[in-house]
Amino acid sequence: MLRRTATTVGLTAALVALGGPALACPPPAKADRLVITYQEGGMSAAERFVLECHPVGGDHPQAREACAAVERATQGRAPSVWEPVDENQMCTQIYGGPQTARITGEWGGREVDARFSRENGCEIHRWDRLTPALPEVA
Repeated sequence: MLRRTATTVGLTAALVALGGPALACPPPAKADRLVITYQEGGMSAAERFVLECHPVGGDHPQAREACAAVERATQGRAPSVWEPVDENQMCTQIYGGPQTARITGEWGGREVDARFSRENGCEIHRWDRLTPALPEVA
């Protein structure tokens, strides 16, 4: 009995020294989740998709490919795809169409609230980096 008590006390002391309850399983990581609202143009109805990654889910029609596109677009590139184009950035004045989109949610532990258009070459490039998370425009 004394031996068991000493072992229990020793084990308890070791657990406390190592952080005690912190050794319990950590809560599961929050999945990356984006809400994509897309509008074809001016008076058209908006479409809304939920894209979940890590694990893949939601109702986006190309969820697996869309997650891969967002993953590629957010890997260590500057400027961030989530940031608007710098107003001092020189962009080609190529009109890519009336399409617009807004992406909100969380990606990589960061809040996302980004707007996209195809109004010039810089915006087209941002859009294309996220295709097929954003619809491909021909």
